[in-house]
Amino acid sequence: MAKKPSLFDVSTLDFSRVLADQAAIRKENMHRFEMEMLTGILYEDFENMLCVGYQDVSPDAFWVRGHMPGYPIMPGVLICESAAQLASYYAKKLDYLDHGIMGFGGLDNVKFRGQVRPGDRMVLIIKLVRGKPNMMMILQFEAVVNGEVVADGEIRGVAIRDIVFETPEEK
Repeated sequence: MAKKPSLFDVSTLDFSRVLADQAAIRKENMHRFEMEMLTGILYEDFENMLCVGYQDVSPDAFWVRGHMPGYPIMPGVLICESAAQLASYYAKKLDYLDHGIMGFGGLDNVKFRGQVRPGDRMVLIIKLVRGKPNMMMILQFEAVVNGEVVADGEIRGVAIRDIVFETPEEK
């Protein structure tokens, strides 16, 4: 069977040219502490509706100690959460929301094809398939480790309005 083409050629990425670091991501996403899943953003293409970010998977991540001690594997739900956070970040960059945030609305056709382990760098790719500003987004996503797709599927984002975006740094 032929290999499915990837959404983006990750071999072209330059990790020394980060477009948005964690401080910049925090301006767009509300996630903090152990729920911050993105390390950086490397690529934004507004014409083709594509965004690429990454997560350096820490050996100290909250799930490592308890998710299969002795052979920790990142839970699939956290891989999907990482993609959702990239989608939320990109929704803000696209000015897809007048106010509020893009929340997790669902997953379709998700496949886990490999493992993500502590010490890995997981590249996340999202591509907007369709959407309606201030309502919803449907995006394809891929998670890639060492050039191999470890997870892919579709993620649905839904607008959550009237949320107060108050971060711990602002208190």
